[in-house]
Amino acid sequence: MPTHRINEQTSGVYIIAATPFTDQGELDLHSVDSLTDFYLDKGVTGFTILGMMGEAAKLTEAETTTVMQRILQRVNHRVPVVVGVSSPSNQHLKRLSQEAMGLGAAGVMVAPASNLKTDEQVYRYYANVAELLGDDTPICLQDFPQSTGVHTSVAVIQRLIDAYPQIVMLKHEDFPGMRKLSQIRKQSETDGRRRISIMVGNGGLFLPQEMLRGADGAMTGFAYPEMLVQVCKMFAEGQPDAAEDLFNTYLPLLRHEFQYGLGLALRKETLRRRGAIRSAYVRKPGPALDATDHEELGRLINRLETALQ
Repeated sequence: MPTHRINEQTSGVYIIAATPFTDQGELDLHSVDSLTDFYLDKGVTGFTILGMMGEAAKLTEAETTTVMQRILQRVNHRVPVVVGVSSPSNQHLKRLSQEAMGLGAAGVMVAPASNLKTDEQVYRYYANVAELLGDDTPICLQDFPQSTGVHTSVAVIQRLIDAYPQIVMLKHEDFPGMRKLSQIRKQSETDGRRRISIMVGNGGLFLPQEMLRGADGAMTGFAYPEMLVQVCKMFAEGQPDAAEDLFNTYLPLLRHEFQYGLGLALRKETLRRRGAIRSAYVRKPGPALDATDHEELGRLINRLETALQ
């Protein structure tokens, strides 16, 4: 049976899927399959593919279609799959969104174009996207100013929520941004606004605090997704202290993986060591680990595994 599309009540862990390559930099479809199986085995609620950490900007159009088809076919409607469709070209964004939804995606994720400076520009950009895609395509707004350079204010987010019911989710990655999360939730309650799903990124670094402030789950790619799954489950069951205790066990490795510039290489190497992919190659331009990086990562993984015994 087809999975439901994302909506205002979506919660849990939507893993940001890495895109595996061979040591020569070609798509590794065998590892696409094994990584998909790995994520499913760890109990994720859903997938988000072709995001920034999925190296979407480094794929050709043909590769983008191949990755979408391969993952959606492998998942086979067992969990929802959100597809990142951000593009400077609205026509490309529309074409990719239609292709994704036609293949069975649960919705699309859109980050703002990088040249937006004012609230009105940000609002008009997303309004144009929502009108372009239509009422039947669920949209997740990606608020990641560290990458895009675009600040999306609480006022703009609320205007968009009021105007476009197809906007059902916010991927919250402003940094620092927990006060922003609280403001969105408080205004929804006090003003009687529609409540949308808020999934948090930033590697999951602030997940316990964000859950306590009203987040519905995580949309990130930490190489130990089972921790994210367990933490969100504990919060849903009313066990915030136990959830934070578990989170803290993984925190040294999660914090290490969060490093800007190097994080994707660390994440892929950890996934390789866990048997999820065959190569940790990051397409150029991109980071590569040196001998000290490998040794450092190995020590943190060993300490984690010892702590979990």
